[in-house]
Amino acid sequence: MTTKEILSRVKKASYVLAGVGTDKKNEALENMAQAILDSWENIIRENEKDVQAAKGKISDVMIDRLMLNKSRIEAMAEGIRQVASLPDPVGQTLETYTRSDGLEIKKVSVPMGVIAIIYESRPNVTSDAAALAVKSGSGCVLRCGKEAHKSAMAITEALQSGLEKAGLNKDIVMLIDDTTRSSAREIMEAVGYVDLLIPRGGAGLIKACVENALVPCIETGTGICHIYVDKDANLDMAVKIVNNAKTSRPSVCNAAEVCLVHKDIAEKFLPQFEETLVFQREKDGEKPVQLRADERAIKYLKTAVEAGENDFDTEFLDYIMAVKVVDSLDEALEHIREHSTHHSDAIVTKNKQAAHRFTASVDSAAVYINASTRFTDGGEFGLGCEMGISTQKMHARGPMGLRELTTYKYIVTGDGNIR
Repeated sequence: MTTKEILSRVKKASYVLAGVGTDKKNEALENMAQAILDSWENIIRENEKDVQAAKGKISDVMIDRLMLNKSRIEAMAEGIRQVASLPDPVGQTLETYTRSDGLEIKKVSVPMGVIAIIYESRPNVTSDAAALAVKSGSGCVLRCGKEAHKSAMAITEALQSGLEKAGLNKDIVMLIDDTTRSSAREIMEAVGYVDLLIPRGGAGLIKACVENALVPCIETGTGICHIYVDKDANLDMAVKIVNNAKTSRPSVCNAAEVCLVHKDIAEKFLPQFEETLVFQREKDGEKPVQLRADERAIKYLKTAVEAGENDFDTEFLDYIMAVKVVDSLDEALEHIREHSTHHSDAIVTKNKQAAHRFTASVDSAAVYINASTRFTDGGEFGLGCEMGISTQKMHARGPMGLRELTTYKYIVTGDGNIR
């Protein structure tokens, strides 16, 4: 089926879905979750084909991002059920204004229409996006990268069977067959078919969508996430936070890529930091973090290499971290302003005044005090799951859940009123 045919079918199905009530949408979501569980063997079988084809072509951490197992599939189903349990964002009265002549003006939330998402090698995005679209009353066009296509197709077929079991049109959720750049371009230019485009992937994909889309596009940012360890930090806490932010899952956008350290605690903190992220991981049989340090930080680190020209502007998505010593909070803020992608940045400090200045000055979608950047996630924020992390400021910012996938219209009720 051509990309245009798929877009047309989803558009038609979206008109009907817009009028479906909460109970029916929740029934569909429950059936979709169960269908995912019932199909786990087939999904894993197809995923193994993707993984084998990708080996040697993408990094080990990206292979981990691609790989599915039974527990990850169960998590996908649970994510769908969490979305079902959330309040319906459609039909909410956001504001009401009654004029002196009795004319009532209501601002009401409504479905977006058709939401298209272009993503790369994370199969779980398939079910997250579909669940959020269905609950928010919109059709969903999925276009994944070639590395994950067999996995995404198996997941989509399961989701479609759940929709049909609930008596809804399976065309509400459709996966684009073509994984070439041509299909991505068609989606970007699908005026009249796509109401919102969300790219979810690397910097190249996001840049291509933002620069070339003719349809409305949400900019989801790459995650050059910083952690600043202040002179008044609890150093044990700081090591724990940085370790989690870097190593718990380095291939995701909320993983920390840069550690900034105040000069007053650098001599004590950096060896402790290196012990945990490098030496202890080696002892435990885990991959150590490669440290790329500036000329001041490298003096305190045994394994670090000198940071290159682009290391403070790189989303590594791997066991690599750039490290810099700064003279002050002001210098840390200046560095973040210059290098941040406005995703997630954190400060570790016991100083409330420093924490306040940091949160007031850092212009990112999520700003943390004494916590890991890994919490920037729809599920962790109570949104069930997410369509992506928006780093722009119009319409949506941060994890995009159900509310961010609706728009609104005005319903105006009169009694023969004329102007």
